[in-house]
Order: sequence, then C-alpha cells, then structure tokens
Amino acid sequence: MRARFVVVSALPIKENHYRRAVGFCTAPSCNGFDLYDNVAKLRLTPTYAKRADAQAECARRNETACA
Repeated sequence: MRARFVVVSALPIKENHYRRAVGFCTAPSCNGFDLYDNVAKLRLTPTYAKRADAQAECARRNETACA
C-alpha cells in the first residue's frame, strides 16, 4: 500500500537572471521540500527548508492518517 503523504521537491522559484554580455541565464532554483497528499492529489502549503523536517512531518501525518 502506498503512503498517503510523501515528500517532494518544492516548486521552482521563477528567478531567471540574464546577463547580456556573458550570454547565460541561471536555471530556476528550488526552495525546499513540500508534502504531497496522494489521496487528495494536491501539494500541501507548508514548505520545509530541510528534507529531514519534511520527512518527520510526513511520518507524523501518515501515522495519524492510518489511525
């Protein structure tokens, strides 16, 4: 059985920086980790800076979802 909540990378922030003289642009950067609800098929709002924090919250929510 698949877990209800899983950890996913946060959506990228659209911060493309262009340098005309050099001719490059930086790719968008991700800003942390989100939780994804497999039942409701949606990304939950709080974003965690560290993967360990997101995994701890994910485990807590999966425990309460199964109880």
